[in-house]
Amino acid sequence: MSFDPGDEPDLSERFLVLSPGDLSETAVNGLVEEFVSRDGTDYGEVERSLEDKVAAVRKQLDDGEVCIVFDRDEEKVNLVNEHELEAG
Repeated sequence: MSFDPGDEPDLSERFLVLSPGDLSETAVNGLVEEFVSRDGTDYGEVERSLEDKVAAVRKQLDDGEVCIVFDRDEEKVNLVNEHELEAG
């Protein structure tokens, strides 16, 4: 069986990339807070407060370094580094 690139699903149909302006401020803040409080999130050797983590991720989001991605199949939202998004 050979691989046909045409058989790959179109990821743009599954994933929707949103800007912070597409959501309410409350929704964006809730998403960022949930993201930074996930198990396994590592911020290095120095422990940082929730407020510091939220501010750092929010700056990355506002600067376009991180994107909001909605997965239509799983009906979940995630924050994704722009480089991961470009790598597809």
